[in-house]
Amino acid sequence: MKKLGSVISAAVLALAAGSAVAQELRIGLQEDPDVLDPARARTYVGRIVFTSLCDKLVDIDPKLHIVPQLATSWTWNADNTELTMKLRGDALFHDGSKFDAAAAKANLDRARTLPDSFRKGELASVQDVQAPDAQTLVLKLKQPDATLLYQLTDRAGMMMSPAIFNDKDTNAVGRKPICSGPYKFVERVQNDRIVLEKFDKYYDAKSYQFSKITFLPIPDTTVRLQNLRSGGLDILERLNPSDAPDVKKDGNLHFSSVAGLGFQEIVFNQNNGERAKNNPFRDERVRQALSLSIDRDAINEVIGGGIYEPANQAFPPASPYHSDKFPVPKRDVAKAKALLKQAGLTQVKAELAFGNNTTTAAIAEMMQAMAREAGIELSLRPTDYAALLTQMRGGNFEVALRGWSGRPDPDGNVYPFITCKGALNDGEYCNPKVDEFLNEARKVPDEAKRKALYEQAEAIIQKEMPDAFLYFQPWPFAMQKKVKGFLPYPDGMIRLKGVTFSN
Repeated sequence: MKKLGSVISAAVLALAAGSAVAQELRIGLQEDPDVLDPARARTYVGRIVFTSLCDKLVDIDPKLHIVPQLATSWTWNADNTELTMKLRGDALFHDGSKFDAAAAKANLDRARTLPDSFRKGELASVQDVQAPDAQTLVLKLKQPDATLLYQLTDRAGMMMSPAIFNDKDTNAVGRKPICSGPYKFVERVQNDRIVLEKFDKYYDAKSYQFSKITFLPIPDTTVRLQNLRSGGLDILERLNPSDAPDVKKDGNLHFSSVAGLGFQEIVFNQNNGERAKNNPFRDERVRQALSLSIDRDAINEVIGGGIYEPANQAFPPASPYHSDKFPVPKRDVAKAKALLKQAGLTQVKAELAFGNNTTTAAIAEMMQAMAREAGIELSLRPTDYAALLTQMRGGNFEVALRGWSGRPDPDGNVYPFITCKGALNDGEYCNPKVDEFLNEARKVPDEAKRKALYEQAEAIIQKEMPDAFLYFQPWPFAMQKKVKGFLPYPDGMIRLKGVTFSN
């Protein structure tokens, strides 16, 4: 009888263990991601999906140190123009093919040469990629690049099976991505769900407890929180800050937040297409006037719940490259009106485009009311965020709100947006002197010298104002109490290693 009891107990334990693995984790996203192709993707929420789907050459830890992922170690040559990486020998792509140096080379070459790749600027310093043997990858550079390793912690370093690159339809890659992460792609229903399932042949599969991950785009923050409270979600990203106090008091939920690396900004279309030609914001005085009409402290208190720290530069206070030389401007309606008068205007009319989610819509409405007092009449155009980014790239905007999740290296917060040929320079601002400073900063490893270069560039940017910053982006998460082991990272990504449900 005792033996039978032991057998039953063992069976119960086995069933419990099996059910723990056979669980679904449902994550609520603020927007629907754009294309699921790391070379061509732009959205923050897309990066959240990629974190479970596509391993990278290297990753970051919570303190922003670079740590191994598909690359186990790396070394630089004496003049920092050659990076040699040693790769894992036990990693597979989701189609069963082996990850090796040849596959890594194929991914990096594609990211550098694909006509519509947004990774070109991030890998611009790379002259050549070589694979001398299966576990050795060599990146030869045109000049030293202080940013490169950090670029490889993000989409530039994400690895997909090269077998899918042969499809003549380049869009096919993003419709059914084949990566090398802990979870593999199952299906996507646009604006409804993205489903991943556990990849049992992943080299560290034992550290991932969920059999299925479902990402659900729910732009309305109130609806997203209602879904969490009713049990329809397990985790949601970007909790509306005004809901944080209630979530903290809710015994069924857990709140977790971390200071981020990114920002929310206003982007002005100066030279991109037909809509730029008659855009009043081509005049820097009008751009300055709009910035001065905005009360950033009020946005923080009314909408941000006190965690939307007002911003006036690309580098957050936690960054060693943040400069005290550029304080956040206080609201000054009189000065804003004076600038419009200098520009020969008393009334300005323009369209403000923004991502159609609750928080951004509230900010847009608040900006509209503030700007009106200075003589700037903004009509509002809410748009699906992924569609908005496409429209901005094509020049279909006058002024827009854009969020950036931030990068560990300062280059990623400024270079793509400001340089003349920057991949994310949607307003097509261009000042060769600024390019000169930012290009030099890419080559200099010394922190003090690099900061001085950024400050020289920023002095010009502050005056010419190709964009205007609103606040630094925090990453507030809410989750069911049963979710255990979740650790927020400054990059805002959801890393599921070690995350479980409590019994």
